[in-house]
Amino acid sequence: MKFSMIFEAQMADPSREQERQVLQDCVEQAVYAEEMGFDRVWAVEHHSLKQYAHMSASEIFLTWVAARTERIRIGHGVVTMPFGYQHPVRVAERAAMLDVLSGGRVDIGAGRGATRQEMSMFGVRSEDTYPQMEEALRIFSSAWREDEFEWHGSLDIGPGAVLPRPVQDPHPPLFMACSKHDTLKLAAELGIGALVMGFAGADDVREMRKVYDEAIEARTGERFVSDRSNDHLSALCPTVVLDDADLALRLGTRGQRFFAESIAHWYGNAPAPKVYAESMGHTEHVAAMARDREELVAKLHEANIPARPVDTGTYNAEHAYGDAATAVDYVQQLADIGVDEVMCLIQMGTVPQEACMETIRQWGETVIPHFRSQGK
Repeated sequence: MKFSMIFEAQMADPSREQERQVLQDCVEQAVYAEEMGFDRVWAVEHHSLKQYAHMSASEIFLTWVAARTERIRIGHGVVTMPFGYQHPVRVAERAAMLDVLSGGRVDIGAGRGATRQEMSMFGVRSEDTYPQMEEALRIFSSAWREDEFEWHGSLDIGPGAVLPRPVQDPHPPLFMACSKHDTLKLAAELGIGALVMGFAGADDVREMRKVYDEAIEARTGERFVSDRSNDHLSALCPTVVLDDADLALRLGTRGQRFFAESIAHWYGNAPAPKVYAESMGHTEHVAAMARDREELVAKLHEANIPARPVDTGTYNAEHAYGDAATAVDYVQQLADIGVDEVMCLIQMGTVPQEACMETIRQWGETVIPHFRSQGK
């Protein structure tokens, strides 16, 4: 089992000064993650989602991290693939260049960038996001495998060489962001790894693992985007780990509440997230998230829409918040489910930098070695 971290560059105070500080803090965390034994760092790509994610140019962030590290893998989790955001050949060129300069450490995840705010910034249409994401995957996986490349589909490209060629043969591993059963099935059919991004908890991860495995078993390989498959499932693990378990639980649930309110704001037109006092008890944050969940479920029922974990998961607070023993217990649940990678979400908008760094240390000194010693 692998261990990774994911970065949103999320912040409660979106001032220019704080924005600069948070981005530098994320770099510091990523570099420390290598020292503490993590296998990979992921960086999202979002656009114009103030407070929720200021990681708009993840290829530059990841290059900066790669230059300061030697071993840890560098993951795009994910690149927005619809053509309005960026041409697939540019994705291929940038990723291959980083793969060369990092010594073959790059992973590429695909996403739709389907918030109304992001699509409006780049002139992307919602109905184009799925087909263009799949076509982009096919374009650059082909471009990396062929010395002379051309493509004739929604885009007409080439003929020509896409340079440089990546170090990894035939190309960096491919992934896709998955929060629904349909996207898990699609990832399996395309032969690419699944990044399960939801907060819904171990029970939902168990069901997602089952859906992914069944889709892998049933596929024919006809829809593969490359000449080989990547059947790797990575599951999100929100976490704050400190010697003071109560403080960790308070900071973790506070950070998750900010995260949940940010998602509700940009994905559901709810008010902007609030910043609550650090001294506020975790029970109040958990109760508030439970109320928000009930209100969302009621609205979905009124619209005759079934309430799914993908919709309500951000309000579930059963995660690795507490001391190291708590984190070990939670990760054991994920290990028993059979996840291939535990993807730690530590950098949430209200979690202080010192708590992030201490969490990374606790995982590196206690949690990760516990599972390494078991051969997991």
